[in-house]
Amino acid sequence: MPHTSTQALDSIAVLMGGTSAERSVSLRSGQAVATSLRQAGHPVISVDIGTNAIQQLLELTKNHQVSQVFIALHGRGGEDGCIQGVLDWLGLPYTGSGVLASALGMDKLRCKQIWQGNHLPTPDYLTLDEATCWDTVIETLGLPLIVKPVHEGSSIGITKVESRAALLEAYKIAAHHDRQVMAERWISGREFTVGILDNQALPVIGLETQHQFYDYDAKYIATDTRYLLPCGLDTQQEREIQALALQAFNAIGCEGWGRVDFMQDANGHFWLLEINTSPGMTDHSLVPQAAAAAGMSFQQLVTKILASAKCRSLGVEPA
Repeated sequence: MPHTSTQALDSIAVLMGGTSAERSVSLRSGQAVATSLRQAGHPVISVDIGTNAIQQLLELTKNHQVSQVFIALHGRGGEDGCIQGVLDWLGLPYTGSGVLASALGMDKLRCKQIWQGNHLPTPDYLTLDEATCWDTVIETLGLPLIVKPVHEGSSIGITKVESRAALLEAYKIAAHHDRQVMAERWISGREFTVGILDNQALPVIGLETQHQFYDYDAKYIATDTRYLLPCGLDTQQEREIQALALQAFNAIGCEGWGRVDFMQDANGHFWLLEINTSPGMTDHSLVPQAAAAAGMSFQQLVTKILASAKCRSLGVEPA
C-alpha cells in the first residue's frame, strides 16, 4: 500500500465529526483522542468524516499506511454500525463494537427488546406515531413519562412530559430528529453510569443536575452538573450495578469499551436506560472520569482502548 515518505507505517486514523446531530461533541472527542495519541508517540491522521465517508476512507488507505482506526464518532453514521461495516470491508481494525452491536446500541427500541428478552430490567415503553392514542400512552405508562427519538444520542430530542397537553409537542420534537419515536415510563430517583473497558466495569459515577434529567446541556455545557465519585452507593449496590452493566453490555454483543446508563428508583432497584458504544471523550465525558478514578490517565485510557482493538483484530485476549 503506497504511503508518503514522511508517513510512518503504523499510523492511527482518528475518525471524528460526522454528519449527525452530535457532530460538535464528536469533534471535541476526536481532537482530545488525537492529541493524546500523538503525545504517546503515535503518528496520527485526524479525519473529519463528512457526507462522502466511503471516499474519504478509500483515499486514506490509498495515501497512507493505516494500521488502526480510533472511532471518535457519535450518533448516526458513526456509532450505528455504518462506518464499522466500511472499515470491516477495508480490513482496518477499529476501536469499539462491531457492526451488529453498534447498530443495536444505537437503536434504543431494539436494545430494550434484547434486554427484556434476557430478563434485564428496563422501563416499560410504547412506540409512537401520528396515529397514536395519547390517552392510551398515559394509561399505560403514567405521568410523568419521557419521549425520545429511537436513534439519537446525547439526549437530543428528549422531553420529559408531565401532562397530556405536552405529549403531542414532545412527540413532534422527537420526530423532528428521527422517524421512530418512543415513550418510556419515567423512573424517579438517582442516575448512574458505568463505563466498561475490556469486559471490566469501571468505578460507578453518580450524576446530579439541576435540570429535569441529564440532558444535552447538563452533559456538555452546564458547569453545575455534579459527577459523584465515589458514587454514593454502598459496596454491595455498586457491585450489583456493575454486574448488571456487564450483562447489558454482553447481551448486545458489545466489545472493547462502552458505557451503560441507569436510574435507581425509590426502592433501590436499578433500571437500564441505554448503552453507548462510542462514548464521549471530552473534558465533560464520563468514561475518562471513571478511568481516572481507577487510577488511569486519559492517555492510558486511549492507549488501552487502542491496544484492546488491536488484540481483538489478532484474535487474542487483551492484556
